[in-house]
Amino acid sequence: MPKGYLALLLHAHLPFVRHPEYSNFLEEDWLFEAITETYIPLLLAYNRMRNDGVPFKVTMSLTPPLLCMLGDDILQKRYDRHLNKLVELAEKEVKRTNTNGHLNYLAQYYLDHFNELRGFWNGCNHDLISEFRKFMEIGNLDIITCGATHGYLPLMKRNPKAVNAQIKVAVDTHEQFLGVKPKGIWLPECAFYEGLDKILAKNGLRYFVVDTHGILFAHPRPKYQNYAPLFCNGSGVAAFGRDLETSVQVWSKDSGYPGDPDYREFYRDIGYDLELDYIKPYIQPNGERKNTGIKYHRITGKGGHKELYDPYWAREKAAMHSANFMYNREKQIEFLSHKMDREPFILAPYDAELFGHWWFEGPQWIEFLFRKSVYDQNTYELTHMRDYLSNNPVQQVSSPAESSWGNAGYHEFWLSDSNGWIYRHLHKAADRMTEMANKYPDAYDLYKRVLDQMARELLLAQSSDWAFIIKSDTMVEYARKRTVNHLRRFTRFYNELQSGQIDEDWLNKVEAVDNIFPQIDYKAYL
Repeated sequence: MPKGYLALLLHAHLPFVRHPEYSNFLEEDWLFEAITETYIPLLLAYNRMRNDGVPFKVTMSLTPPLLCMLGDDILQKRYDRHLNKLVELAEKEVKRTNTNGHLNYLAQYYLDHFNELRGFWNGCNHDLISEFRKFMEIGNLDIITCGATHGYLPLMKRNPKAVNAQIKVAVDTHEQFLGVKPKGIWLPECAFYEGLDKILAKNGLRYFVVDTHGILFAHPRPKYQNYAPLFCNGSGVAAFGRDLETSVQVWSKDSGYPGDPDYREFYRDIGYDLELDYIKPYIQPNGERKNTGIKYHRITGKGGHKELYDPYWAREKAAMHSANFMYNREKQIEFLSHKMDREPFILAPYDAELFGHWWFEGPQWIEFLFRKSVYDQNTYELTHMRDYLSNNPVQQVSSPAESSWGNAGYHEFWLSDSNGWIYRHLHKAADRMTEMANKYPDAYDLYKRVLDQMARELLLAQSSDWAFIIKSDTMVEYARKRTVNHLRRFTRFYNELQSGQIDEDWLNKVEAVDNIFPQIDYKAYL
C-alpha cells in the first residue's frame, strides 16, 4: 500500500477567440501557440508513456471554450496554415545560420520539432479532442470541466440562474465533445462561494477544486487540513484544496524550476530579433512584430545578456528537477503519514499552458516525473481525484470558505478600479436573460435562435478572462472591446424581442461569428 497519493491537475483554458471576419487576427495566436507548445507536446508525451506501458495518471480540465475552438473547422484550417509557416521559417533558418554551428544546431532542432508536431497534427486528422478522449477512455486521463466561459462565479451569485447556466452549459458541452458527462469541475479561478456546491450537485458534478485557504478556513476546521477532501455540508460534493508546497516549487518566479538559467528564455524570439524584411512574412501583415516560437537563447540570468540555448542541457535539467520534485513529495508524504490516520492526498494543480508555452521544457518535466514516480519510488501513488473518492468514500463534512486563487486569495483581482465597471452591465444582462427565458419558455424557430444567441453573447461577456486582462494591463483594448461588443449584441437582441421586429440578416451574421456552443439551449436560464 502506498503511504499517500499525488494527483497532478492541468487546467487547459483559453478564452473564445475566433474572428472569421478577418483573414488574420493576432489574438487567435493564443490558441495556435498553446496547441504548438502545450497540447501537442503533452499528447506526444502521453503517447510515449502509453507505448512504453507506463501507467501514468493525470487530470486535465478542457474548458468549454477550448473544446469549441479545438473542434472548429475555421480555426483548424488557420492552425494548419500557422504550423506550415513555422516549418517554412525553420527551413529558412537552417539555411540562414549555416555558418554558425550552435545557431544552426538550434535551427535544425526547431525544424525537427515542428515537423514532429505537424506529423502528429496530420496523423490525428487535426482532431486533438479525440486524442485527449482516447486517454480518458483508457483511464490515464480524467477530463473535468469548468464554467461555460470561465465566468467568475462569486461575482455572479446575485442571479443564481446565471450561475446555473454557466455550469449547465459547461456540462452539456463536455458531453457533446467527449461523449460523457463530467464528474469534476475546475471552478473558474478556483473561486468558491457558499451555496455554489448545491448548484454543482444539481448538475451532476461530484467534486471541485479550491485554493488552499478555501479548505483551511472551512467551518468546522478540517482535521486533515488540505491533505484530504471535504464533503460539502448539505450537498455532499467533494472539495479538494491546492497543495502549497508543490505550487511554490513550480510557480514561484524566484525559486520555481522554470526560472533555471539552463531553460529556454521566453522573451527572446526571432520575431523581434531579426531584420524586418526577412521576418516580415512570419509576423503581422502590417509589420507588427510578434513571437514566432523560435527562440535561440536560454534564461542565463537576470541581466540583458543571454547565452545560447542548449536543448540537451535543458532536458537534463528537467530530469533533475523532476527527481527533486519526486523526492520532495516522498518526504512530504512520509512526514504527513505519521500525523494522519489515513493516507495523505496531495493535489498539484497548474495552468496547463505553463508547461510548454511559458516553460518550454515543462512537458518533458511532466513525462520524467510520471516515469520516475512509477518506477523509482514506492512512497506515493499517482491518482485522479475521481478514483480517490471512489476508494475513500468516507470524508469529513464541512463548508469551504469563500476564496479564489487570485491575488490576496479572494475577488479583488476581478473586481478592481480598472475592471469594476463590467459587473453592473453583466448583472443587468443576466436579469434580462432570465426575464426573456421566462417570457418565452417554449420559443421555436426565429425566436429560439435569438434567445439562444442572447445566451451565447451573455456567456461570452461573462468570461473572467476579460476582467483579468484589463487588470493585468496587457491586451486591454481587446478585452474591453470584447466585453462591450457582446453586451451590445445582447442588448440589441433584447430590444428586438421587446419590439417583435427581428433583423434576421443581422442574426445570421452574429451566429456565424459568435458560434460557441452550437447546441446551446436558452432554457438553461429557466
